[in-house]
Amino acid sequence: MRGELVLVGFGNVGRRFATLLDERRERLLSDFDLDARIVGVSTGRHGATWAPGGIDVQRAIAAVEQGHSLAALDPARAPADSFELIGRLGTSTADIRVVIETTVLDIKEGRPAIDHVRAAIAAGCHVATANKGPAAFAYAELREAADRAGVSFLFEGAVMDGIPIFNMVRETMPVVAVLGFRGVVNATTNHILSALEDGDEFAPALARMQQLGIAEADPSLDVDGWDAAAKAAALANVLMDARLTPHDVDRTGLDSGSAGDARRAAASGRRLRLVASATRTPDGRVEARVAPTELPGADLLAGLRGQANALVLATDLLGEIAICQLDGSLTQTAYALLSDLVTIRRRAGREARVR
Repeated sequence: MRGELVLVGFGNVGRRFATLLDERRERLLSDFDLDARIVGVSTGRHGATWAPGGIDVQRAIAAVEQGHSLAALDPARAPADSFELIGRLGTSTADIRVVIETTVLDIKEGRPAIDHVRAAIAAGCHVATANKGPAAFAYAELREAADRAGVSFLFEGAVMDGIPIFNMVRETMPVVAVLGFRGVVNATTNHILSALEDGDEFAPALARMQQLGIAEADPSLDVDGWDAAAKAAALANVLMDARLTPHDVDRTGLDSGSAGDARRAAASGRRLRLVASATRTPDGRVEARVAPTELPGADLLAGLRGQANALVLATDLLGEIAICQLDGSLTQTAYALLSDLVTIRRRAGREARVR
């Protein structure tokens, strides 16, 4: 099966996905009969490129990392913007056409990521995104649009890198209701709090996350709790059928007092963690919260250090289920996009058999 991909956004995650796709090309062919190629890339600052036969990934990466324009790779074919690129993919005759969306989170209203997803669905393309915005601001609308168009709208990498939260619930927990959740879902702030416990200072701990490409492009999104609030909204919308945005989440981030709070908690055998949670109220509403929370030392979330994340789901039939990620990196997030691509391929195979 031939798959053609367009990458909208080509930052750290997008570039790692492109190289990971090459690294796993033979495995995709042998295990899933999927010949996937990237035929276009669009960025906000470095222009766009289009190559129907498949772009030269290494040339594209080099161009962006050296500050050059992607359009210069093939000026005659260069699309004007991401929407023209998505439109071109929509006219392709490939068996599956997928838009991989990895633009930067806009915490005000989730755009332009939501607009990219809408355009992809309208063009008859599947979408896999690592951006939290679409699920955090417009999940119900986009899910319904994708269903009507017969395409997939997937976002496994939006919350816990490559850890399959959404896949796990969707594929392995039929007829189970998620009643609530709590978790540590932001690697940057967890690394900072762990470092503060050890006597480190705030600024160098944050700088390490920026150097690794883990922190958001605007690190205030991590520190102020906005990234965790977006993830809480996305989780609530998808797992609990809420209609929240990050602005509906009761949010408190880290501040100048966090160092003292973290060290005092550690000295007493407890731990300070930035916890995202959601519960359903007696009248059926879903309420979500993000806040530094002092936890008993024996709590699962208290034991998370460095870049470790975990989510605990409260369910009606299975009780509490916890899933942990002990380390996080660009590769894990890029893998989530690859996993979504495989899910799209499997669905296409099932539909072909039905026909």
